[in-house]
Amino acid sequence: MRVVIALGGNAILKRGEVMSAENQRQNVRRAALAIAEVIAAGHQVVVTHGNGPQVGLMALQDMAYDQALASPVDVLGAETEGMIGYLIEQELGNVISAPNKIATLLTQVEVDASDPAFRKPSKPIGPLYGSKEATALAEKHGWVMVPDGSHFRRAVPSPQPKRILEIGVIRLLIEHDVTVICTGGGGIPVVKRKDGSYAGVEAVIDKDHASGLLAREIDADALLMLTDVDGVYLGWGTAQQRRLESVKPGELMSYAFAAGSMGPKARAAADFVSGGGKMAGIGRLEDALGILNRSAGTHIVA
Repeated sequence: MRVVIALGGNAILKRGEVMSAENQRQNVRRAALAIAEVIAAGHQVVVTHGNGPQVGLMALQDMAYDQALASPVDVLGAETEGMIGYLIEQELGNVISAPNKIATLLTQVEVDASDPAFRKPSKPIGPLYGSKEATALAEKHGWVMVPDGSHFRRAVPSPQPKRILEIGVIRLLIEHDVTVICTGGGGIPVVKRKDGSYAGVEAVIDKDHASGLLAREIDADALLMLTDVDGVYLGWGTAQQRRLESVKPGELMSYAFAAGSMGPKARAAADFVSGGGKMAGIGRLEDALGILNRSAGTHIVA
């Protein structure tokens, strides 16, 4: 099968973990082993990944140096896409039999300049902050802060992805049996000007929605969204919580999930399967092959 594997931010950096280069490499090494199992089972894989913690930290570092010289969010997105792609490419190449057939592609994704998301920033990026620190940063930088559990994170606009500009190159690489790492962090958000040219915008596209678009555009059979929980739960955090094992798109979307975590995954899974995909799976990184074989995680099927 042709499989799009979307690595969540927690697959690259565990919640609460120090964002050091070594911690990220160790987590990427774990991800590479899970991806390698899927490839060894005979499946054709395309990899995407999140970048929320990384792009937020880089923005903070930029502004601490000189706010006037700080890079826009789309440029930071491109930087993190290259950085994380490099780690995945190297670690995956160390554990598969064809290390020279992996390519990381910086990917631009077109969004609508009039998308209402630009008026209501909602995508959490960067580190976790306490209440006082979040308030101080919001006042200092004009940031929008949103709750994340008992903490807060910076929020930026998250417009819907419309088109992957490099989709032709991605298809070409796939046709030549290259394992492609692309659309990292949801892709670099760009808008089309009236003259047909493109320009980057201050936003972060949701990685799960972009991964779903990618999966449809390359006619993937399956979309796997890997994170730090073993599936989709109803009543999460309560004594009555239960994991959904197999569910149809309509039923999945009848439930309410957190907008900043499981909500986008559920929507992306439902859209992919409703659009003709064979199955979508959500679960733990270590269970990647099991999710694909329907022995682990949550499976969304028609």
